[in-house]
Amino acid sequence: MPVPVNPASLPVPRGYSHGTLSGNTLYLGGQTALDADMKIVPGGIVPQFRQAFGNVLATLREAGGLPEDLVSITIYLTDIPGYQAHGREIGQAWRELAGPVYPAMAGIGCTALWQPEALIEIVGVAQIPSSRLVEPAVVSR
Repeated sequence: MPVPVNPASLPVPRGYSHGTLSGNTLYLGGQTALDADMKIVPGGIVPQFRQAFGNVLATLREAGGLPEDLVSITIYLTDIPGYQAHGREIGQAWRELAGPVYPAMAGIGCTALWQPEALIEIVGVAQIPSSRLVEPAVVSR
């Protein structure tokens, strides 16, 4: 049975889960740059990438996963040229947060995201080895 994965460090989900664990596969729900106060971090695409990807990684770690367990990432962007212009800084942020391993990826342009000030949303899939898998307790918050 699929198990919701909702780290206490992330905003309390309402009508969704930050992740869903099914067997050894963790489906990572879309993460924007929401901070603990439920506000999109200011400063543009690089800080928003760092926050959104950090939120993805927090959910991954909650289930016992590591960045190298990511098998697929999809990045939704409201400003592709802005993302491309800051590619070096975004790549540096990735390496700081996840190391040098990159999974299969796609970048998709879109006109808007759930929060109007959000520039980026990241979803992913991870395959976590059984030896590290932690099945989170189902907690209603």
